[in-house]
Amino acid sequence: MTALAGSTADAFWAVSLRRWNAVCWLLFAVMAVGLVAIDRPGGSKYAALVLLGGVVLCYAVLDRFPANPVVRPHVYLSVLVVALGGLAYLRANYAGLFMVTLPHYWMFGRTPRASLVFLGLATAATLAGSVLREDGWTVEFFTETLVSTLLVVAVGALIGLWTHSVVAQSAERARLISELEQTQAELTEAHQRQGAADERERMARDIHDTLAQGFASIVVLAEAARAGLDSDPARSAQQLRSIESTARENLAEARELVGSGRRPGQAVAGSVAQTLRRILDRFAEDTGLTVDAELEDLECDQQTRIALLRCTQESLANVRKHARASTVGVVLARQPYGMELEITDDGTGFLVEESSGFGLDGMRKRLAELGGRLTVTSSLGDGTRVLALVPLGAAA
Repeated sequence: MTALAGSTADAFWAVSLRRWNAVCWLLFAVMAVGLVAIDRPGGSKYAALVLLGGVVLCYAVLDRFPANPVVRPHVYLSVLVVALGGLAYLRANYAGLFMVTLPHYWMFGRTPRASLVFLGLATAATLAGSVLREDGWTVEFFTETLVSTLLVVAVGALIGLWTHSVVAQSAERARLISELEQTQAELTEAHQRQGAADERERMARDIHDTLAQGFASIVVLAEAARAGLDSDPARSAQQLRSIESTARENLAEARELVGSGRRPGQAVAGSVAQTLRRILDRFAEDTGLTVDAELEDLECDQQTRIALLRCTQESLANVRKHARASTVGVVLARQPYGMELEITDDGTGFLVEESSGFGLDGMRKRLAELGGRLTVTSSLGDGTRVLALVPLGAAA
């Protein structure tokens, strides 16, 4: 739309300039006819025609070839100044040429200062030619020539300065509009990039918390089942059933991930404690670890439920892969300031400040979206404590 508006404005100015050039050529022709028909014969007539012809020739070259290296705008204005002084001295109709070319000082002056300088030179040249023609400062010269010339010049200068100011303001406004549109385009592009990055991060977090954890469980169960095929076939059969169940869950979550339905692994409405008990029973069955659970039967919104489930799944996955623990404790309770989920283990522990895994960072971001926070306390040989807090406003 901006390009259309700009092209429309350029077309308007092009048409206006062509019309102005047509008016100038008509007035130049009228002046030439006047010089031939009205002025008395003699050398002064021919000299005036030569001066007028020089102005017309320079203007024609400037109009036809704007980038001409010889006749430039300032060259044309200089020729115009000389021609006005000469016509004033020759008693020709210089006033008509002065009126016709008055806008040229602002069209070709490039800057207001240059325009005023050339306008002043033209005024001085015409007055000087008139003084030399009248042989001094006569009363007639002062009352007729000087006052009328200065009045015309003053009005022309004011109109030129006002026009230049309007044009400058329009150009500045157009520049600001262009910069604003460019900034808006850059901001829109930045928002799109940020939205794409946020969506990629969300997808990566969902894949990590669902599919990746499921595949990790399948790998661990498959290794355990293979190792116990000869020594404990019943246990291996149970682990194979867990592998099958986990694979089915991963398949369902993958379909949710590529489909248009809910986000993968979203829990349905209900008590978060019931879902946590199923996860903990499955974990105890697959790993053989002792799980002590104190789960208060709490109701919360969908997003809070998902965050608590993901925190639990990630913590249990870390216990399975790294902790080498024998006992896991899980406590879910409502506190005056919010809902707390605490997961502890008696494993080997780790240095929290040196942890660079995606899981802990994902848990922190999930809770931060709800205004909550995650606290991880651990040291080598002393186990690990993970505390997730969701404020009451988010969990209500």
